[in-house]
Amino acid sequence: MNLSFFDQFTSPCLLGIPLILLAMLFPTLLLPSPNNRWLTNRLSTLQLWLSHLITKQLVMPLNKTGHKWALILASLMMFLLTINLLGLLPYTFTPTTQLSMNMALAFPLWLATLLMGLRNQPSMSLGHLLPEGTPTLLIPALIMIETTSLLIRPLALGVRLTANLTAGHLLIQLISTATTALLPILPAVSILTASILLLLTILEVAVAMIQAYVFALLLSLYLQENI
Repeated sequence: MNLSFFDQFTSPCLLGIPLILLAMLFPTLLLPSPNNRWLTNRLSTLQLWLSHLITKQLVMPLNKTGHKWALILASLMMFLLTINLLGLLPYTFTPTTQLSMNMALAFPLWLATLLMGLRNQPSMSLGHLLPEGTPTLLIPALIMIETTSLLIRPLALGVRLTANLTAGHLLIQLISTATTALLPILPAVSILTASILLLLTILEVAVAMIQAYVFALLLSLYLQENI
């Protein structure tokens, strides 16, 4: 029974070939392709408005130097947002429940922000490891703690996204299984459980959007520290 709950997180395969890459690329087919017209339809207008809103929120903490990252951060958030929401549909696979994929997104981007800071302003970047006015006896321990907190950032990004989505999907499957099992025995309790399932589904939609925003926003904050 426990294995069946976690089967939803295994990558679908066709002829022994994992289809996780296809699941990651499929959301791009849902986005309308741009052309030379100002306004094509309502969907394109809504997409442009949403992209502008997301980009504005992500680059707000950054100065003009960090605005070069606007395309990367906005594309990353739109990508995660689309995959997270599509993963809530029945009979779908959510690639962002895989820690390997989330770490593949978090680690290179975090490393890029760190290397940029070490290249452009090495003294200020290294200065974050030792706050001003630290007692002499605490300097070695504080440097080790700050270095550990710096190196654990990409792991925290990937684990946060994976854990939130995995927990939400497991709760939805557990409650839906309980609703189906209680329907012939206790119909009143089953209806109550179904209402809880509906509220949980609405919550998971909000979590899917918030986690995509938090992932991109934390990367923008890490970037701001190094520019």
